[in-house]
Amino acid sequence: MPAASELCTLTLAEAATLVHQQKLSPLELTQACLERIGKLDSGLNAFITVTRDPALEQARAAEREIANGRYRGPLHGIPIALKDLIDTAGVRTTAASALFQNRVPTEDATVVRWLRDKGAVIVGKLNLHEFAYGGSGVVSYYGAVRNPWSREHISGGSSSGAAAAVAAGMCFAALGTDTAGSIRLPAALCGVVGLKPTYGLVSARGVIPLSWSYDHVGPLARTARDAALLLQAIAGYDAGDVASRQFPECDYTAALGQPTRSLRLGIVRQFFFDDLEAEVAAAINNALQVLETLTAGLSDASMPIDTDRSVQSAEAHAYHAQFLSDHSDLYQPETLRRIKRGETITAKEYILKRNELEHLRRAAADLFSDYDLLVTPTSPAVAPPLAELQANPADLRRRELILLRNTRPFNVLGLPAISVPCGFTHSGLPIGLQIAGAPGDDARVLQLANAYEQATEWHKTNCRMVEL
Repeated sequence: MPAASELCTLTLAEAATLVHQQKLSPLELTQACLERIGKLDSGLNAFITVTRDPALEQARAAEREIANGRYRGPLHGIPIALKDLIDTAGVRTTAASALFQNRVPTEDATVVRWLRDKGAVIVGKLNLHEFAYGGSGVVSYYGAVRNPWSREHISGGSSSGAAAAVAAGMCFAALGTDTAGSIRLPAALCGVVGLKPTYGLVSARGVIPLSWSYDHVGPLARTARDAALLLQAIAGYDAGDVASRQFPECDYTAALGQPTRSLRLGIVRQFFFDDLEAEVAAAINNALQVLETLTAGLSDASMPIDTDRSVQSAEAHAYHAQFLSDHSDLYQPETLRRIKRGETITAKEYILKRNELEHLRRAAADLFSDYDLLVTPTSPAVAPPLAELQANPADLRRRELILLRNTRPFNVLGLPAISVPCGFTHSGLPIGLQIAGAPGDDARVLQLANAYEQATEWHKTNCRMVEL
């Protein structure tokens, strides 16, 4: 049984095993997370709302149920946090904006309802880049999120608070959203695992949208196994979400144990390996050497790159148009500038680009005729200094687009993609490796991510990070 001070260094899977065996109580876990939030969050700014009293009550209820033999599965009694654009009944959901600072939903998002059904304890709502429209986590009505590995650096975005909270041990996992890399980028910059599932695998109903055509909901966690446990709980068809699709049922955790020796890996060097920071390039090359020993081998691959943002811009503007005439002063200036870019896109342009997107996605499966999985760096750069971005707001979007360059193509194609830690710079900043798969092949993505973790030590470094 771990000491109280070590509880927050457990993985979700480790904590779940102890809870199931009744060697550790959900109340102890929740109290440990709340204590850590109280200790660390003033320096990180990861949370917008901490749901202390409801979380403690949920933990007590989970403890009673487990003691009475009503164990609901590996999330039962486990403290989890949510990006604050995922609706929670009776708890405000702000999207990190003054516009929604008093917005209190009456219903849970589908993914929240499913987490509650599995007995998860919700400890709070997490800070983000306002309305998820950015990759830095710098623009928020509630202030910028700082990186747990170096508070002078950004955490990435837009799921900035989610990555920081998981890395700092303030919760055992979190749900984020990913429109251009908003799960995987902050996961890479904060040294945790971030999974963007296949488009349509996880319901986005009850999630404030950025762009309906590109939005994905997915887990941030400490390990691939933890991400699989969370995906198991939230994947599934939702008739109330027009983007939701029916996929064959899958046991994602069981897939982790499958051998990887026969997997053929495609390394997408063109575009994805351009202009890498030197330490990123070195870490990725080391990771590729490990992957070569675990699989059938590596060969160069290519994939189509669509950099047009007409669909995203038009859809973001369409959602916000209802608020712009009367409440434009409640947006952060940079967010407002980005949203207004969409007002010049015509219906004809949108329809043609949306049709082009469908054709790209239909052809995506063909990428995997010669490869089982694709591998790239998650980002060409590590986390830049926060002060540097704040000092030059006119350059912020350009810097974000560099950070998001390698993640966005997989949103365009709707493919499952994961970022796993693969090293650190000499100054101690994390570096991420990205693994992507064919549509619906989330299990295989997790399988290789888990095998890579077992062959390396990076995830252990993350789980035992020093106190701030």
